[in-house]
Amino acid sequence: MLGRERDPHQRGSVLFVGINYAPEPTGISPYTTGMAEGLAARGWKVGALTSYPHYPWWTVPAEHDSLPAVSDVRGVRLRRLRHYIPRHPDSLRRALFEVAFGVRAVCSHWGRPDAIVAVSPALLASRLVALRARMQRIPVITWVQDIYALGVTETGGGTGARAIAAIERDLAQSSQRVVVIHHRFRRMMRDDLGVTQPIDVVRNWSHVPDMDGRHRAETRRRLGWADDEMIVLHAGAMGAKQGLENVIEAARIGAASGSAVRFVLLGDGSQRAALQAAPGSDAVTFIDPLPDDEFYAALSAADALLVNERPGLTEMSVPSKLTTYFATGLPVIAAVDLSSTTYGEIDAADAGPIVPAGDPVALVAAAEAICADPVRAARHGKAARAYRDRLLTAEAAISEFENVLARTLDAARPERARQEIVPGEALAAATDTHSAI
Repeated sequence: MLGRERDPHQRGSVLFVGINYAPEPTGISPYTTGMAEGLAARGWKVGALTSYPHYPWWTVPAEHDSLPAVSDVRGVRLRRLRHYIPRHPDSLRRALFEVAFGVRAVCSHWGRPDAIVAVSPALLASRLVALRARMQRIPVITWVQDIYALGVTETGGGTGARAIAAIERDLAQSSQRVVVIHHRFRRMMRDDLGVTQPIDVVRNWSHVPDMDGRHRAETRRRLGWADDEMIVLHAGAMGAKQGLENVIEAARIGAASGSAVRFVLLGDGSQRAALQAAPGSDAVTFIDPLPDDEFYAALSAADALLVNERPGLTEMSVPSKLTTYFATGLPVIAAVDLSSTTYGEIDAADAGPIVPAGDPVALVAAAEAICADPVRAARHGKAARAYRDRLLTAEAAISEFENVLARTLDAARPERARQEIVPGEALAAATDTHSAI
């Protein structure tokens, strides 16, 4: 897919292998896509092996099913692979899904990139990719967006945590470098998983434009939101770790007490059907995923935005929605564990009120208080946007990732020098110079 012969003006060649890529609207797709395209714009030769768009729907929408298997998009040579996608993912189906993608990726043509970036999730696929890369002596950078071992424990699947931790540690230890998205992740990788390879922090960035709410009144009318309602909107995936049963219960409590707060869940995911069938769900407004412009308009038309996590979820991930939320200038209500990474991020940004996870009464009270205090709401929204502008920019992330790539390639040069073919062997090896598995 990527050859070793290089334009002298190019900085190197890198192949991203990740199961999520544009046009998926949420999750880690914007970061893999943005990094690949950002590096290409800076002169790197970039390829990407990925899936067909399937998240957060857990199926390939009809409008994306006819995307070409191979294409060049904004400087990235993109190859899409078809594989098993579970409509209702549980632990076993999710594992099969990752392995299916990994097998397809391992059996695909790679060429000879200077480095591989394996994006986790998908952990099991990344481990397979790292094994092939080792056989080809291609250095691997593992880019960790979620820590699986902690997630298995924190979402109630503790029996597999030890095996998952072993795989996660193995993947990191077999990589030349590991990239994580938060300083707390680096500490956890070292202290909890025992990773000794170099670990770099590259923060996820805000990948959306500033939202000014200029069409706020029009959007609220279109969505059926009354002027006197306090709209608290949760956007993104509806899965196990979001614990959105808490929002259903908060909406039921609010409706019973005559609260003006209306909770809105925008998005899709493995738990959406169960949430819609839950008692009290008629007090919640569900909205299907929207095109970008309509999505931004809906966020801007809310009074407050919500990040909600399952109780006990402390370390496994930093919700990608925060970088989007911080672009709105609106306050963010966090219903999260008070020792969680998400708590630390909301607190550092001064983005809004924080209440304990799984406490629907506290959530209703916080929503009513922030929506009824426009001065405080504006202060939190301004602070969150300033935090984003200071720390969460694409340019800073791409520059830091370039540094990671440079350190990786510098370390690989002595090894490559040892592998140089001596003149007497050149003819015998000539036919293998650009081979791929």
